[in-house]
Amino acid sequence: MTLRKIDAKTTHDWMEQGKAVLIDVREPDEYIKEHVPEAHLVPLSGFNPEDFPQEHDKIAVFHCRSGGRTEAAATQILCTGFREVYQLDGGIQGWRKAGLQVNENAKAPISIMRQVQITAGILILLGVVLAVLVNPWFVALSAFVGAGLTQAGITGNCTMALLLKHMPWNRVISGQQTLAPSA
Repeated sequence: MTLRKIDAKTTHDWMEQGKAVLIDVREPDEYIKEHVPEAHLVPLSGFNPEDFPQEHDKIAVFHCRSGGRTEAAATQILCTGFREVYQLDGGIQGWRKAGLQVNENAKAPISIMRQVQITAGILILLGVVLAVLVNPWFVALSAFVGAGLTQAGITGNCTMALLLKHMPWNRVISGQQTLAPSA
């Protein structure tokens, strides 16, 4: 199953006419960093097609950063019950490229997944350097991080990401705009 793509300008026009709703499927940390002002946040990590009780009479346009995650979730998205469903061509990057407004928060931390990549890279490099310079047993640190990344890839649950989410710099700003569930 694939989603039909729609350009940002057409989506914007439909939204201004009250014909469409824009749904951001990225994670909250990405949304806080940058988002389309009118977009509703419904992260794929907790996505449930039954969470869309209203606005089924409108056209739904789903987006992520560049389009990859939205395309990968097409089967779920097509089950949301909207009369028409599209994928925003190019995601939020396509929206920005079209010259349309994107709210940005320069104080927001980088995404959790980038933090995981940086932390894992540093720990693996540190393990190798310490194994060469101090004691060969420090290679166990690199092996431990590698095993954790493998486990995260297999299960879809990243322990390092869960830990990083609780760091002081990653406290989520309350009051995010969401589509589902609502009263």
